Amino acid sequence: MSLQITSLNSGSNGNCYYIGNATDAVLIDAGISCRETERRMKRLGLKMDIVKAIFISHEHSDHIRGLEVLSKKYCLPVYITPKTMLHGRLALNELYVKVFDAMTPVAIGGLTIHAFSKAHDAIEPHSFMICHNDIRIGVFTDIGIPCSNLISHFQQCHAAFLEANYDEQMLEQGRYPYFLKKRIRGGRGHLSNAQALEVFKKHKPAFMTHLLLSHLSRDNNKPELVLDLFRPHAGRTQVVVASRDVETAIYHISAVPQTVIPKIDYIQGQLAF
Repeated sequence: MSLQITSLNSGSNGNCYYIGNATDAVLIDAGISCRETERRMKRLGLKMDIVKAIFISHEHSDHIRGLEVLSKKYCLPVYITPKTMLHGRLALNELYVKVFDAMTPVAIGGLTIHAFSKAHDAIEPHSFMICHNDIRIGVFTDIGIPCSNLISHFQQCHAAFLEANYDEQMLEQGRYPYFLKKRIRGGRGHLSNAQALEVFKKHKPAFMTHLLLSHLSRDNNKPELVLDLFRPHAGRTQVVVASRDVETAIYHISAVPQTVIPKIDYIQGQLAF
């Protein structure tokens, strides 16, 4: 059995990632509206009735904007840390609030979700790895540095959402004020293209079939630019840029090695190869 994955949106305007099998699915973050989440899932043929929980990585608005309405409408449990709940000023039904920590895996139907801490300027930020049988999917965005936690989990993944937020030269020469540039590249902000590429080159497992480059900056990055960086190192891994405007296609991830022929396409407003 495979896992289905898609990015419903990825960027500073909203983040939401879907991972599921035939009967159970979870959302990682809910940073777009409930209505837009429904629309994008419907276009993909995905059903809300198999979504069993939402996991929240941290309290920034682009990760929680649609959470309250989505949880209330579908009576969805929300896995969140107490400090993230407090600092996000979230008004959730206490019946649906579930606390997680980095020490205890969470079982959601046939899925197991592992959380681990990361370097980001939020109160209790976490990344996630979602497992089903021997299949492992990582959601690794909003990361200031490629710490040992990130590397050890990345090395286990059959597929991953990996942040490639900015090009160093575009950020340096761009319109952002100095304090914001410092925040982005200061070790608790975001991963650059070059940092993400180093993680991929040095730590990609041989069995990784898909990499979805995520959380690209609108002002300090370009899909074509980051793909040009990754293309020579892709091997048999299909690399896709997750859009900040539309959902990606659904990718079926298996633990059995697959032959993926690198290519370059323009699908649903996104470049992939």
